[in-house]
Amino acid sequence: MIGSTLPGSATIGYRARFDECRPDATIRASALLRWAQDAAWIHSERLGFGREWYAERGLAWVVRGLDLVLRGAIPMGVTTAVTTRVLGLRRVMARRRTEIVLPDGALIATVLTDWVMTDVTRGIPTRIPNEFPSLFDVPPDAFDPIRLGPDSPPQEAAGRGFTVRPHEIDPFGHANNAVYLDWLEETVAAAGGGAALDAWTRRYRLEYLAPAAVGAELQAVAWRTDGRTWRHRIDGPGAAPVVRGSLETGGPDPAPR
Repeated sequence: MIGSTLPGSATIGYRARFDECRPDATIRASALLRWAQDAAWIHSERLGFGREWYAERGLAWVVRGLDLVLRGAIPMGVTTAVTTRVLGLRRVMARRRTEIVLPDGALIATVLTDWVMTDVTRGIPTRIPNEFPSLFDVPPDAFDPIRLGPDSPPQEAAGRGFTVRPHEIDPFGHANNAVYLDWLEETVAAAGGGAALDAWTRRYRLEYLAPAAVGAELQAVAWRTDGRTWRHRIDGPGAAPVVRGSLETGGPDPAPR
């Protein structure tokens, strides 16, 4: 039921808005990450852990990894049911699964998000407060963090440079996690992979390695590794890695996690 909340999950309705859609009037993949992020915050707030709670303790959740599977188009104007739940906890990490369901009951997309509890003052991971393991009945250390591993783009891989713009920054002062998916798609398209952005099923994975502030000069590169997989990387000054990503098209869905 849209609007429902239980300790382990929450369901919220999201309408595919005009400004969230592509020229073909279907939702952008990055909008689904924004829905997942917003639903996670709504769930946390309903359980008594709003932004004030975190601010008083100098804590924040920071996204470390994302795995989005999009099985088809969501047309503009359609209202979906977005359910978020906590799947597992580790010492400094939590995993959420977000399911996006069409009005006819079809599961159109899923998002796995790995969050890291962060000490805002020191800017480093810190142990999850005791309130969370006691609230969510999930097994400890029940997941392996999303990682793509080192990559080595071929010399002929297509690259582009760009600057982080002010409207891409979120309240934490760095580029929002969903923006990186837009950057991935832009780089893949520039590298000749535009057809991949219309394929079904599409699976996006992102591993976040460092934040990007407004004005940062970044270098992105994309290259095809096989008939249905593109890899993507963004580096900051000094070739310091900022994010690794991949886009897979077609094929079966990954095993449920």
